[in-house]
Amino acid sequence: MTLLTFDGSWYGLLCCIFDVYDYKLGAVYVSADTHNQTDAFGSERIVYTDPEHAARVSKGLAGKLSAKAMGDLYACFLSELPEAPSLIVRYARAVFSNGLTENAFGNADLLKVTQIAKMVSRERHRMKAFIRFQLTSDNIFFAEIEPDFNVIPLIAGHFKGRYADQEWIIYDKRRKYGIYYDLQKVEEVQFTFSEGKINSNVFAESEALYQNMWKDYFKHVSIDSRKNTALHLRHVPKRYWKHLIEKQVY
Repeated sequence: MTLLTFDGSWYGLLCCIFDVYDYKLGAVYVSADTHNQTDAFGSERIVYTDPEHAARVSKGLAGKLSAKAMGDLYACFLSELPEAPSLIVRYARAVFSNGLTENAFGNADLLKVTQIAKMVSRERHRMKAFIRFQLTSDNIFFAEIEPDFNVIPLIAGHFKGRYADQEWIIYDKRRKYGIYYDLQKVEEVQFTFSEGKINSNVFAESEALYQNMWKDYFKHVSIDSRKNTALHLRHVPKRYWKHLIEKQVY
């Protein structure tokens, strides 16, 4: 078995598929982790990202799969699960070499890709519902998140359309990158916080007032006799609470 290591990008993974055919490789294990034990594999090959190679593979897959199936492959990649790169490469090989169709759920790899994509999609929907913006002194709305999967690429379009008249930043604290909308385009940003926290001085003076009003609203609309804690936790898992303003104490 050959170990393929790539740069961790989607285009880099597509280039892994290209190299499998270009170099007529047999069984492969694909990883962005350069610290894998090479001794566990027959050989190792470093895959370099080539936009032309990536585009050829993407075009080939798009010619055989629907937009939904292509989206499932990308969502599987964004899961960042260790097995995802190898899984996607095997899926692609089955499509190109064996004529695998996206409805052949008897194929274990296709089924797994679909299952992972659904998990990522659920996280994407949760981020749409759970993101809470705070206004900074620079009049930019800022939100910090820590999703289970790398869903920022999947939610950018939603927030660009919904908040088209506001500047905003959505920052993934776990992955140390975010997206910034400047009223025209969305671009990737990276920055660090001292001690891993945001200085409260960066927020507008009115922000604390609005947050308290928001908390008061939720407190007054809550009806104790109708509380269903188990149901609430299913819809709003506790791991998201630290980024929900209405869940913070005064």
